[in-house]
Amino acid sequence: QVQLAESGGGLVQPGGSLRLACAASGDTFSNYAMGWFRQAPGKERKFVAAIPWSGAGTYYTDSVKGRFTISRDSAKNTVYLQMNSLKPEDTAVYYCGAMPKDKYYYAGQIKSYVAWGQGTQVTVSS
Repeated sequence: QVQLAESGGGLVQPGGSLRLACAASGDTFSNYAMGWFRQAPGKERKFVAAIPWSGAGTYYTDSVKGRFTISRDSAKNTVYLQMNSLKPEDTAVYYCGAMPKDKYYYAGQIKSYVAWGQGTQVTVSS
């Protein structure tokens, strides 16, 4: 079973940028499509972005399109989320998840994921 560990969260001013990283270990990275979700206080966990095992054909929720970019580095077994033009409403705990690569059609659904990281806090505030 794959294990995931996020890093890169922090406090940033509105309009700023952050890059989150999620390092995978314990299984073959190319067996998995990867996704990012976020959870604000008192809210349910929601889909942000996903990337298939090949890296081609990424998928975003509408509120982050044009601002966030998901990518993966197979040599480092790591998936990234580059976040630009951050807004206060982006404040949340961000989680990366791994899903079997043949389930990518369902990347927006939490139940598709078989492993999660511990989460990293992103706070956007002046």
